[in-house]
Amino acid sequence: MANTKAILLEKIKNKKIKVAVMGLGYVGLPFATVFSEAGFHVTGIDPIKEKVDQINAGISYIQDIPSEKVKAFVDNGTLFATDDFSILEEMDAVSICVPTPLRKTGDPDLSYIVSATEAIAPYLHKGMIIVLESSTYPGTTRELVLPRLTEVSGLEIGKDFFLAFSPERVDPGREDWTTKNTPKIVGGITEDCGEVASAWYCQALETVVSVSSTEVAEMAKLLENTFRMINIGLVNELAIMCDRLNVDVWEVIDAAATKPFGFMKFTPGPGLGGHCIPIDPLYLSWKLRSLNYTAKFIELASEINTGMPRFVVGKIQDGLNDHSKPINGSDILVLGVAYKPDIDDMRESPALDVIGLLKQKGAAVSYYDPYVAEVCHDDWILNSVENFNAVIKKADCVVIITNHTNIDYQMILDDAKLIVDTRNALGYLAKRHPKVIKL
Repeated sequence: MANTKAILLEKIKNKKIKVAVMGLGYVGLPFATVFSEAGFHVTGIDPIKEKVDQINAGISYIQDIPSEKVKAFVDNGTLFATDDFSILEEMDAVSICVPTPLRKTGDPDLSYIVSATEAIAPYLHKGMIIVLESSTYPGTTRELVLPRLTEVSGLEIGKDFFLAFSPERVDPGREDWTTKNTPKIVGGITEDCGEVASAWYCQALETVVSVSSTEVAEMAKLLENTFRMINIGLVNELAIMCDRLNVDVWEVIDAAATKPFGFMKFTPGPGLGGHCIPIDPLYLSWKLRSLNYTAKFIELASEINTGMPRFVVGKIQDGLNDHSKPINGSDILVLGVAYKPDIDDMRESPALDVIGLLKQKGAAVSYYDPYVAEVCHDDWILNSVENFNAVIKKADCVVIITNHTNIDYQMILDDAKLIVDTRNALGYLAKRHPKVIKL
């Protein structure tokens, strides 16, 4: 008689497995549609009923996934959403795509992973493969997820059921690298776990990279984002140094980037945004502190990056002073609140810190973002201004935080009284312009 692994591999090969995706956000919904497109029957599970209802109505709330695509999959029966976790009893393959934020104390908040694991445990059965996609510290899959599953089910890992980790690599707004064609790292608790998970992912994803363990896969994701965090911290500090030296940091970076080897271009900004880069390295730093080791590069880069909003507010204050105006009572328009250009994602956006600091200093703050209609943060709520051109002319200062491409920057340069450009959105057109302050 064929063993459990062989039976599951055959079902995967013939696309007979039922797939569940837990968490229908920026990672989960794209993942679900890719496997629906590949011919699998996918059930999306999310506790937020509004999301479930929208999916089943053929409506996408994720910018990168067109509603037409969702509707087509729903109509042909390959995609269905529910908030009923008992449906896991019918599933063969489960991908966990839940958030992993930081607590206010800087410690990892693994409550979503714990909740997902506890939801799966009562319905775990022989021949099931579970893959955790949520970014986390090395050891989470083996130390947190595995014990709960085996304790409740009594099943044997690598024989009765299979568990792996595969870090998400979603970059919202990109069209060149998507869930389908971005290489996917997969590491299993056991060799058989890795083999089964890779076989499943190979059915819908173009490139699967197998590694020897879940810890390697978890660490690889943290390396990717720590690399970016530290290099962004480096150029942010370079911006501060160039400011002291009265040198244009953007010209310095462009000059250095002409070297065809040994240099990778990073650019400064008002701070870090997005779910991954500001957060993932701190998971690693937290884990290492429990082992009596200080991740010095991570801690220093984090300190520099989190200080950038205050540096930006200092530049605004200096610019207003040069125009004989105090920041208290000044009308300041923030241009862009999404964390990166041409998307509606505000997770960890530095614009939130900049706005908060300006409001603390008594400024009358408004914002414009063509992708974000409303911002609710801490104790304040703002709506994107409607008469953009009129507000620019009225504002004492326009602060460019997010360099969306569908903005008329020439108009801003012509009409604004004072501009603080944190992204070099105005380019060399504004070089040494008297009313433009660059980062």
